[in-house]
Amino acid sequence: MPRFTVHVRDEWLTVPCKDATCSIKWLAFEALKRYIKNKPDNGGIQHIKDVHFVVRRCQGLGLLDNDDTIEDVLEDNDFVELAIEGDTMSQDFIPSQPGTSHLYLYIDNHHYISLDGNSLTSTDLVNLGKGLYMIKLTPEAEQKVVQSRELLDTIVKENKVVYGITTGFGKFARTVIPVSKLKELQENLLRSHSSGLGSPLSPERTRMLLALRINVLAKGYSGVSLETLHRMIQAFNASCLSYVPEKGTVGASGDLAPLSHLALGLMGEGKMWSPKSGWADAKYVLEAHGLKPISLKPKEGLALINGTQMITSLGAEAVERAEAIARQADIIAALTLEVLKGTTKAFDSDIHELRPHPGQKEVALRFRSLLDSDHHPSEIAESHRFCDRVQDAYTMRCCPQVHGIVNDTIEFVKKIINTEINSATDNPMVFAERGETISGGNFHGEYPAKALDYLAIGVHELASISERRIERLCNPSLSELPAFLVNEGGLNSGFMIAHCTAAALVSENKVLCHPSSIDSLSTSAATEDHVSMGGWAARKALRVVEHVEQVLAIELLAACQGIEFLRPLRTTTPLEKVYDLVRATVKPWIKDRFMAPDIEAVHRLLVDQKVWNIAGPYIEKYCMEYIPESRPSSPTAFILNVHNNTAQPPSVCLSLSLFL
Repeated sequence: MPRFTVHVRDEWLTVPCKDATCSIKWLAFEALKRYIKNKPDNGGIQHIKDVHFVVRRCQGLGLLDNDDTIEDVLEDNDFVELAIEGDTMSQDFIPSQPGTSHLYLYIDNHHYISLDGNSLTSTDLVNLGKGLYMIKLTPEAEQKVVQSRELLDTIVKENKVVYGITTGFGKFARTVIPVSKLKELQENLLRSHSSGLGSPLSPERTRMLLALRINVLAKGYSGVSLETLHRMIQAFNASCLSYVPEKGTVGASGDLAPLSHLALGLMGEGKMWSPKSGWADAKYVLEAHGLKPISLKPKEGLALINGTQMITSLGAEAVERAEAIARQADIIAALTLEVLKGTTKAFDSDIHELRPHPGQKEVALRFRSLLDSDHHPSEIAESHRFCDRVQDAYTMRCCPQVHGIVNDTIEFVKKIINTEINSATDNPMVFAERGETISGGNFHGEYPAKALDYLAIGVHELASISERRIERLCNPSLSELPAFLVNEGGLNSGFMIAHCTAAALVSENKVLCHPSSIDSLSTSAATEDHVSMGGWAARKALRVVEHVEQVLAIELLAACQGIEFLRPLRTTTPLEKVYDLVRATVKPWIKDRFMAPDIEAVHRLLVDQKVWNIAGPYIEKYCMEYIPESRPSSPTAFILNVHNNTAQPPSVCLSLSLFL
């Protein structure tokens, strides 16, 4: 028999339906009957037939027609919101926020990543967040989990005093808890520590957080039971995702508040989201997907919340997006240089061999592969070949030096994040092979916190130098193009305020780049007397990366607009392909129009790495032809080497084939 979960004011009600040909109106009245029955004052409703209401699906908030039949518009176990006329939105109902989630969960997805706690990468984690994969454990991981749990069960059975297992937490570490209350101890821990505030993490980011916590537990040093871990995996694979506020962690002892919210939903308490239900009470979401709440055993509450997974999962997204925009920044800057009729001489390989930083050499190579050469001639470059200009401004000439250090910074940060992804960050650690538990400090988030502060400082420079190139494009005294890249200036303002937007974002980044990890406030009655503030480091690093993407989107728009004033001359083949990509999305700027949607559309191109996907093959081909020693032994050699973290060929082309 189909059944539906209906939200009426402050209640979630399960309504069975024997006949699916009944109407939505029937379903609403059945829910109202159950609502009134539960209220001593009938919920303030005198006559049920006099109630006026609208009915909508929780997922997407789509309105339902009262006369439609249930079988035509709903599926079994759907979640429905009944809004009574005159009521304000119930305080405990959280709209599903259509458009915020891009999970690939409506496809029958049976692709799995096997977790063992040792081999997950930041790329894998982001893909798990997007819903591209489900999770399962390796047999080796399952065995380690079982062994560590057996040791904990022995400790409890022998009435040993061990922190977090038979004692309180933090300042209460010396308070011994009787065996009869060990389950309550763990449940109280999650409830009291669920103290976060702010907007909830997006479904994608919550999936990343849950996947990373599962990966850490799979290492087998936390003492969680295999039953509990399997229930976490089932919730992940069904995308039953807890309400996790983004604020509240100080990054030691781990990300306690956000991870407590994550675990609370898995216990069937608090709020939870799924593609099927939208936001609803956790117990109903789990029930609708045929899942059982986790039932905590000794230490399991602590095992679920002690670690740096909030910092690290957000950091993984930040470093992956930073890597993507850094690659595309070189392409955009090369296009700007063409429009401003710059020279390619500053990218001569001999110059960069004299200062052989890997990132600098890589950026110079990309510029050579995209700009005028025998490989890709440019009519624009030919038009000013014999001009009297000796050298270009730093914003063009010094791109290898400025963009290069960003690449090297990203590589440094990515190494730390990938190490953290596969690290045991619990306390105490359960060493089954030694037969003991040991208290330590692996939960301290200083490593990812410092790295992500560094990432923000590094990647910001891409926006800083891009904004100056936008100024050069818009300023007729520097570009020899119409002011603000538009005809009939005065009547039209063109890119005048788009440049202001870029300047505003760069200025905001300057504040966001102030390191959060240099701060520390003592917590837990001076027991936790030094903390990392890594949660804020991760969140603001993501904001900085997003601002960088947006500034470069404006530059790309401006550079393509500049091309319009150089026609019929053409640039190189790869840069023409980039121009065509942009023009397939955004039309040339002939006269003023609503500009924000254009910026957002090009920003989406960069987030989806479409600019790299267009130009990357040309860069790779140039690499293969001009640097024979960089040629891989097989078409996938570079990808496999990077993914497996094995030794890589000594080539500046190494990262070029990652997204081909």
